[in-house]
Amino acid sequence: MAEQVRHMVDAVYRSDSRRVLATLIRLVGDFDLAEEALHDAFAAAVERWPSDGVPGSPRAWLVSTGRFKAIDAMRRRARFDASVGELARRFDAAANDATELEEGDGVEDDRLRLIFTCCHPALAPDAQIALTLREVCGLTTEEIAHAFLTPAPTLAQRIVRAKAKIRDARIPYVVPTHAALPERLDQVLRVIYLVFNEGYAASSGASLTRHDLSGEAIRLGRLLVELLPEPEAMGLLALMLLHESRRVARTSPTGELVLLADQDRSLWDRDQIAEGTALVERALSSRRIGPYTLQAAIAAVHAEAASAEATDWVQIVGLYDVLERVDPTPVVELNRAVAVAMRDGPAAGLAIIDALLARGDLDDYHLAHSARADLCRRVGRTADARRSYQRALDLTRQEPERRFLERRLHELGLNV
Repeated sequence: MAEQVRHMVDAVYRSDSRRVLATLIRLVGDFDLAEEALHDAFAAAVERWPSDGVPGSPRAWLVSTGRFKAIDAMRRRARFDASVGELARRFDAAANDATELEEGDGVEDDRLRLIFTCCHPALAPDAQIALTLREVCGLTTEEIAHAFLTPAPTLAQRIVRAKAKIRDARIPYVVPTHAALPERLDQVLRVIYLVFNEGYAASSGASLTRHDLSGEAIRLGRLLVELLPEPEAMGLLALMLLHESRRVARTSPTGELVLLADQDRSLWDRDQIAEGTALVERALSSRRIGPYTLQAAIAAVHAEAASAEATDWVQIVGLYDVLERVDPTPVVELNRAVAVAMRDGPAAGLAIIDALLARGDLDDYHLAHSARADLCRRVGRTADARRSYQRALDLTRQEPERRFLERRLHELGLNV
C-alpha cells in the first residue's frame, strides 16, 4: 500500500507540481518560500497519505498544506526577523478565512501569472529564460546550465538575482491588463521562441539540436495556447511544431548536418505537421496576423511540398514580402533573399544579400555568409564562395555546422 501511494505521489508531482507551485507563489508572494512549501507539502503527502488515504483533490490538498507549511516557516523566521511577523499574521488570517481551496480557473490563472512574472521586461533576457525554465517548466539549475553551456553557479546566481529583482521592485504577480497584454505577450512569446531556437539549432556545442529544450518550449507553447488562445500564441506553437517535425531528418545517422533540400521527407513527423498546419489556419482566420503566424505559414508551405523541387517558392516569397512589412529585420530580409534565389535564380538572391552585408547589418551572422557562399558557388564565383564559407566557418561555434562548412571548402579545393 505504501509503495502504491508513493507512486501516486510521484505521479502527482510530475503532473501537478508546477501548478501547485504557481498557486503557492501567488499565496505567499515569494518564490523561495513557495518552493520550500511545495517540497514540504509533498513530504507531508508521502507521510500522511498511506494512513489517511489519498485525498479526493490531491492538488487542492497540496496547496492547502503548502500554505500552512509556509505560514509555519514565516512564524519561525519572525522570531529572528520582526519584519516577517506581520506577513505571517496576514497569511495566518487568510488561511483561517479560507481553509478549503477551491479548484477551478484560478489555478490555471496562477500558471499564466507565473509565466508573465518570469518574463517581465524588468528582468534581463537571460534571466527571463532561466527563471521560466526553472519555475514554470521545473528544470533543475544544473539542467538549464548544461543546456545553455553555462556554469551552474553562474546560472544559479542569475536566478537568485531575478527573484530578488521581482521582490525588491515589487513586480506584480498578475496577468497584464487588456491594454498592456499585446506588448507583454510578445515578451513571453519571445522568451519561449528563444528557448526553442536553442533546442532546435544549438548556438554552440557538439550537437545540432537539444531535444529537451525544444520539447520544453513546445510544452510552454501548448500551455500558453491553452490558457490564452491568442492568434500569435497559436502561430508560435504552430511554427515550433512545424520546425520540430523535421528534427530527425536534419542530421544524418552520424550526426552530420542535412540541408532542407536534401532531407528524407518520409522522416518528417506528420502528426506534428497536421497539428501545426491546423493552428496556422486558426491563427490566420483571426485576421490578426503577426510575425510568428507568418513564419509558421512559410513553414507550412515547406511541409506541404512532397519534395524540394515541388516547393511553392512563389507563395513563400509572397509570405516573406508580408513578413518584411510586419517585422522588417535583417534576418527576415536574408531569409527572403534565399527564397528569391530559389524563385528567380541565385544571382537575384545574391544581389539582395550583398546589399544586406554592405550595410553591415549581418556581418557577424554566420548564416548570412554561408548563404552568400552557396549562391556564389551556384553562379560560379568560386573565389568569393571560398571567402564567404571561410568567414562563416570563423563565426560558427556549432560543430556539425563547422564540419559542413569545412566539407564545402574542401569541395571547392581549399584545405582547412
